[in-house]
Amino acid sequence: MGRWPRVRLEGVACFERETDLRLPFRFGAATLTRATQAVVRVTLARDDGRTATGVAAETLAVKWFDKNPALSDAENLIQLRQALALAIRLYGAQGWSTPFGLYAATYRAQRDGGAELGLAPLVSGFGPALLDRAILDALGRTMQQSFAQMIAGNAPGITSVGELVPDLAGFDVDAFLRRLSPGASIAVRHTVGLLDPLVAGDQEPHQRRHDGLPETLEEVVHRYRGRYYKLKLGGDIGSDLDRLTRIAAVLDRTAGAYRVTLDGNEQYPSAAAVGELWRRAQERPALTQLIAATLFIEQPIGRNEALTASVAELARDRPLLIDESDGELDAFPAAVALGYTGVSSKGCKGLYKALLNAARIARLNALSERGHCRYFMSAEDLTTLAGVSVQQDLALVSLLGLAHVERNGQHFIDGMSFAPASEQAKFVHAHPDLYERVAGPARLRIREGRLALGSLACPGFAAVADMDFAAMRPMPRAPSGRIAPLFPERAA
Repeated sequence: MGRWPRVRLEGVACFERETDLRLPFRFGAATLTRATQAVVRVTLARDDGRTATGVAAETLAVKWFDKNPALSDAENLIQLRQALALAIRLYGAQGWSTPFGLYAATYRAQRDGGAELGLAPLVSGFGPALLDRAILDALGRTMQQSFAQMIAGNAPGITSVGELVPDLAGFDVDAFLRRLSPGASIAVRHTVGLLDPLVAGDQEPHQRRHDGLPETLEEVVHRYRGRYYKLKLGGDIGSDLDRLTRIAAVLDRTAGAYRVTLDGNEQYPSAAAVGELWRRAQERPALTQLIAATLFIEQPIGRNEALTASVAELARDRPLLIDESDGELDAFPAAVALGYTGVSSKGCKGLYKALLNAARIARLNALSERGHCRYFMSAEDLTTLAGVSVQQDLALVSLLGLAHVERNGQHFIDGMSFAPASEQAKFVHAHPDLYERVAGPARLRIREGRLALGSLACPGFAAVADMDFAAMRPMPRAPSGRIAPLFPERAA
């Protein structure tokens, strides 16, 4: 164990801040108009006497982690705070360990403790997801290494993975991590929400924001010149077909050789229903190019049903990927056994889960006939706000070798408008390849549909600039018991 830095969590401060969305974001059955961001700052000690602070940030998204309609938005926030509070207690009780050791040693206690609080697996995983990033940020500062350098050298101490994920027993983790290399840039996959206007005629004059940013899909294509698009589905075959047909009319005319992914957000009841959507879509001449451009279908079936029956027949037409079903570490192997071939990387689900699933994919593809890369990972967003949150996510998915990443936060939220001007200026100065500030707040600098990532190779976890904690409010203390649903009769 001596080859890996040993650390101890000395303290954690938790903050929140809010922002209004510039446009309503509808995904599945939820519509967001306001977002709350959680920010954690950890104090980390190393056994050589050095200490450092590290930060991480993530949106406390309502109606994604737990879509139980009996829970109010406020109760969703409380549960996410409970998950973070539980992780802080468990990590703090570990004493000296490696960064990965803190995660591995508390994984089952976090899961079981969350279950006792009535937390869904995705909710429980939110706490470690934030802490792990902040811990690596602090470790990198003590080592003067970037995130990519730390992972290549396995500074987190990712070892004995077979005890946590038995299907990786005997896998050479160190060799896998050494092969990972970040890209200089990454393509942006623009999200088209269910309420998004597609052309100018979809908006009344009074609905225009006039904030200098594109509002319709047509304007997005013209402004960012992107190649990749993520299209939300609503669960009604007729409505989804009509919506896809209208989207295809825009992309076919303006976007060149585009590629799309379809996101069901758990809105379809079964693989048969998704298969019917796909069959009928193939019958529409207006969807010919869009169908050919579809890379995969993301989590179309509700998580309670998605891993209960084979999807192999549907998956023969297009690869299927799990997202919301990826609540626990054994979810992806269970999905593979049913015919799924993809899994998402999402900051809110945890960087170690992403790395372990990436290792699984490497192993599965190596064992495939003639090395065919059948299994894959995608990079998905949960309204990731500009600044530390988006930078840490970009650093992770770039290191995993992913070619494009969903970036919905850059469209539905106006850059860093939620942060004080002084904080924005620091991020623009420290990461000039990633941000620009021309008129309005600091915003992501998208050129030809891509983001430059060079400045993320800095000591710590992808961010040099300091956040303005004085402008944030302390996170409310989470209650210690289960949340009684406000409307128990509406429970799913």
